[in-house]
Amino acid sequence: MKKRFLKFRSISIAFAALTLVVGCSGDDDSLNEPTDNADRWITVAAARMGTNPGDGNGGTLIYSLSKEDAQDPSISIEPFDNGFIVPSNRTARLQASEDGSTIFNISYAGDTGGNYTKYTVNGGQDFVQTGTEISIAPYVGTAPRWIKLFDGDQTGCAVYVSTEHEVEDNGTPNDATDDTYLRTEATVGIVTLDLQDSRILNFQEISVPLSSQEEANGYYFSRVDMPTLNAAGDKLYIGGRLSKIDPQTLDRDSGYEILGSKTIVLDYPSLSNPQVITSSVGTGNTNGYRSINAFEYNGSVYQANQGDPNGSHILKIGPNNQYDDSYVFSLDQALGVTGSYILAWRPAANGKAVVAYRHDGSQDGVAGAQGYFALVDLNAKTATKIDQIPYEPDFYLFQYQGFAVDGNDIYLTQAPVGKDGNIYVIDTESGQVTKGAQLINVPGSHFIGAW
Repeated sequence: MKKRFLKFRSISIAFAALTLVVGCSGDDDSLNEPTDNADRWITVAAARMGTNPGDGNGGTLIYSLSKEDAQDPSISIEPFDNGFIVPSNRTARLQASEDGSTIFNISYAGDTGGNYTKYTVNGGQDFVQTGTEISIAPYVGTAPRWIKLFDGDQTGCAVYVSTEHEVEDNGTPNDATDDTYLRTEATVGIVTLDLQDSRILNFQEISVPLSSQEEANGYYFSRVDMPTLNAAGDKLYIGGRLSKIDPQTLDRDSGYEILGSKTIVLDYPSLSNPQVITSSVGTGNTNGYRSINAFEYNGSVYQANQGDPNGSHILKIGPNNQYDDSYVFSLDQALGVTGSYILAWRPAANGKAVVAYRHDGSQDGVAGAQGYFALVDLNAKTATKIDQIPYEPDFYLFQYQGFAVDGNDIYLTQAPVGKDGNIYVIDTESGQVTKGAQLINVPGSHFIGAW
């Protein structure tokens, strides 16, 4: 008998943030967020329809306005008609500097896919490319999704996973049904990028195994995303999604037991010594989607999970780089709903956050399930739906990417697919909600955040 490999190269690629400042102690969490900036720009991103309403595949446009104008409901902006077209074949993966003065972009798919560029924000549709352009496609392919580091806008990190199913060939020609499944090898690639000098800092590929029992049962990491630094700056956390193969048939399994939420922990900056930690509080995925999924606050990292049969939780990883299972924060319980699913979220420096979510009973709109916003307190483990924001079935937040943080204020966009909406400003300390500038939409398109 001999071992053979069933190779699957459907690589899951994501460019993600190492969130919140490296090398700071956890005593002053305010160091990890931008301070209130009187001259701050607020940049809004608009995703144009491609084939279907809400798919965002027609390209991305951005438009910036002063924070005073962003708070003024008498102001209206038309990013789809007057915005700056961000180089990207489909929905761009955008980030902004901590003070909002610079936009960073990696083109997604197409001839320019994987190209990194940055732009100085001058207001309106005036974005001026600065610095050197570099392609990261040799490391992460032409369709990377990415989020920058919060280390003074210096660094980004890309991660991907490739998998190979290992089986024992029992010698029957042309008959795979006699083969014995052994395990699935998950190889995670990590690359760090200097955002200022446009150069690759480090690239490593590492094997990330699960427990022998989990692997024998067919589980493996099928997607990784959202790297985050711990408070000490010496460990990198990478969120992950598990999939499962049926060991008997070698087909992809479905309806299987969802395991405890897992995170890959690496030494940083060497990107070595992988370990896997598992939550006893939440189950499901920790890789998020298009928005940052984990944030360092007050010495610990707080991480959302998705696909949890008991609804999304915010999980806590302590300074010892292990899950703190004494911290139990169920969004279902806090909001009094079932089947909550955190789509995107962002805390301010005070530990209070805005969460975009859906839940069981969300109406089906033209693009998918209806979304909502809630104000969350990480310390009190409470959540309150933000009722001052209007909701309707076509308010679609699955592709939501960014929140602009200015001190304790969080800026967000609200507009149903194909309909006008507004910028809203949430004072996370007082809970006050300010209706701001009007967002003029076009048929089939939607807004994906503020930076």
